[in-house]
Amino acid sequence: MDHDLDYILRRFRGDGSYLYIDGKKFIDAASGTFNLPLGYTNEAIGTRLKAQIDRGCHLSSTYTLEMSKVILQRLRKYLPEYLSRIWLRDVSGSSAVECAIRMAQKCTGRSGVISLYLAHHGQSLATAQISGNAFRIRDFKVDVPGSVKIPIPPSVLAGDTSSCSARDFTDLDQLLEMGTSNNVACMIVEPILGNGGNIVLSQAFYEHIRAFCRRHDVILIADEVQTCFGRTGSFFASSGYARALDPDILVFAKGATGIGIPIGGVCMRPELDVLAFYEHSSTCGANPLSLIAMDETISVIEDQKILENVRENEPFIRNALLDLQSRYHCVSDVRGLGYMYGFDTPSIEFAAELIKIADRNGLIIRGARYGRSTAIKIRPPLICKKEELEEIIDKLEKSLHEICCVQ
Repeated sequence: MDHDLDYILRRFRGDGSYLYIDGKKFIDAASGTFNLPLGYTNEAIGTRLKAQIDRGCHLSSTYTLEMSKVILQRLRKYLPEYLSRIWLRDVSGSSAVECAIRMAQKCTGRSGVISLYLAHHGQSLATAQISGNAFRIRDFKVDVPGSVKIPIPPSVLAGDTSSCSARDFTDLDQLLEMGTSNNVACMIVEPILGNGGNIVLSQAFYEHIRAFCRRHDVILIADEVQTCFGRTGSFFASSGYARALDPDILVFAKGATGIGIPIGGVCMRPELDVLAFYEHSSTCGANPLSLIAMDETISVIEDQKILENVRENEPFIRNALLDLQSRYHCVSDVRGLGYMYGFDTPSIEFAAELIKIADRNGLIIRGARYGRSTAIKIRPPLICKKEELEEIIDKLEKSLHEICCVQ
């Protein structure tokens, strides 16, 4: 009985992009919970973590402040130019998003948050409240005064980001005055709405909200919890496809430590570096293990040319999914960037069944909106080469063939 936990854990073994459960081999096209860009195991990260465990697993963030500054210097070349300060005292994306909101509220003296329908910004009471999935807060009571949610442009939901124009967008100026009494501190946007169904926003929409935020001194936050550290083909989406956002604050988490060590970080313009340590902190924030893992993850991304790998193989993922769409009526609206793709299925029930069948075929895929979406997400570890991507597509097609007639 003393070894029950060890027995349970021994059922699971990771090896790069693969997960073994009771000896059965799965290729993980979801990168864990989208937090394993370097797979389940990485020798370089593991070696440094083991060495740090021997030195000590925990230090107060008081003692790791210098290391946080080292991390910032390594990130500067990948960040939007003006994001020159960092806050590394969080262990999750939820708490890091709350940190960003606190910065905006303290700096502006206002409280409200503008967010999008279908957005997902965290699991805490406050971040769930500002997220665009009301079913998650039906039984819980919290209020962020002045907060409103706006719809995603219809043309984007129709899969056409190129034809978006200003007439498709919510009149934010009127919303600010009529809907919030000008009590808005910030607007928060995921460059790609991950849990909402892998929705890629348009360049025109980025420009629209950036101009609005400048006109009204509203802080613009890029929630890059899911898009950070190479997922879209650039280190941050805000330095690549979503450059037009030009955020005042950028939040990252999930994949930042490569193999799933918890961390959450916030980068901001200098004038937004306004929080005292006691105003936002976490017991295990900026712990040595997370910082070591993040530092080594940056090295692996650079040394192994991970960004180049993603950019080189993205066309294969896109074209392979489009090919499935052309041949299977149950696949529609393929969309994505880098190693962050999704598509729609005919129904919520269909999506759930496809996930089950894929599991039987040794393929791990995930849905969206906690099982309340028709979408399927394909997000392989960034280390996947073409051979592994081909395996993912082959297993996906096999799974589709079992439940969907060929067109």
